[in-house]
This record gives sequence, C-alpha cells and structure tokens, in this order.
Amino acid sequence: MSISTLKKSSIAPYLGIVPYEVALKLQQGLMQARAEDKIGDVLLLLQHPPVFTVGRFRGGEDIIVPQKTLAREGIAVFHTNRGGGITYHSPGQLVGYPIVNLKENGVGVREYIWKLESAIIKLLLALGIQGHRLAGYPGVWASERKICSIGVHVSHHITTHGFALNVSNDLRYFKYIRPCGLAGEVMTSVSELLGHRVEMKTVIGELRSSFLEIFGLSYEQESDRWLTGLDAQSG
Repeated sequence: MSISTLKKSSIAPYLGIVPYEVALKLQQGLMQARAEDKIGDVLLLLQHPPVFTVGRFRGGEDIIVPQKTLAREGIAVFHTNRGGGITYHSPGQLVGYPIVNLKENGVGVREYIWKLESAIIKLLLALGIQGHRLAGYPGVWASERKICSIGVHVSHHITTHGFALNVSNDLRYFKYIRPCGLAGEVMTSVSELLGHRVEMKTVIGELRSSFLEIFGLSYEQESDRWLTGLDAQSG
C-alpha cells in the first residue's frame, strides 16, 4: 500500500525494529504527504537498534564515554532536528512517531506535548504504574525516575519525532550519557518498576488505546506491507 492511499487518521502497524535512519526518512515522507493532505494523522510504533540521538540545541557534549567505547558497543550517534537533549534508543524501548497536523487539531506545541504525556500516563496507569510530569522536564516520570522521553519537531504545523518509552530495554547504556542533561541513573523502565519482564505487545495494545482516546484518532488496520521497501531493511 502506498503512502498516498493511507486512510484518514490511522495508527500504522507495529513495525518492529527499524534502523533510525530508515525511520527518519519514513517520517519525512509522511510529513510531506500529511502537509499535502494526502493522508490523515498517523502514529508510527517501532523499536530501534542501539543508537544515541542528539537534539538540535544540545546533547553532543552529554556523551560521557570515549568514542572507542561507542564503536566497541556498536552504538551509532545521530544528530536530529527534534527538541530535547541526547537520549538512547534500543530494542525493548517502544518508540512512537506521531505525524499530526496541529493546526487542524486546534492545538499548540505545548498542548501537544501535554497530550503525549497524558497518553503515556494513561498507559502506565493501565499497567499499574503511577506516572507523572516533572516541571521543566518534558516526558513522563515514575517513582522519581524518568520512564519516557519526549522530543518533537514541528514544521508547517506538522509534527515528527515523538516519544520513547522504556519497556524492557537495558538501562545501563543510559550511563554512557547524560540523558536530557540528567544522570543516567535517573532512567527506569516498565519492567524494572513492575519487577518482571513486560512483553512489548502488551504495552503496544494499551498505548494504542490511550493514544486513541487522548488524540481522537480512529484505528484503521493497515496491511503490514504498506511501507514499500521497509521489510527488507527492518527486523
């Protein structure tokens, strides 16, 4: 299925593990299609191989291990145009990229981020975790530690980038950086807080429900082949 035939307002199929650069190109294509009103609002859900991503204003200085350490661990570094500082993506972390027209939805950037946080807080509550906001730090916290990072980009009212929720990922790599300027030890995950490994499919289902309610998206079941060429590049 081509981008131009996507139904209005949908949550795309869960895409599995997708290289960061592939997901970035996909977002750019969807953003252009959304700006041209060829598609409605879309939410991409996926995971990334190990990668550090740096925000447009700061973050590179928050890598606190030598480059040779990153090379040894096979961790790439990408500089992006999103807000926020540096963060870490890896398998076991659920990444969401909403492609949303803020003007058509009648919301500003601050309200949009609030809605993203609300969707994550609602999801966590369904899993038995009390999430909350911390003034001055976009994202979601639980038990005084950060469980979800948020960094967005808006161009011509269309959003890209989004949120990264720690589900069952290895948190030790956050200690290689100061995530969003914070100590790596501040990060936690759904599995760590619940004391057992949580399957990604469980979280995806709850996330879809909470996102639909907060943003008013209608869920349209799309073929998992709608992203031409993606299957050959993702796991």
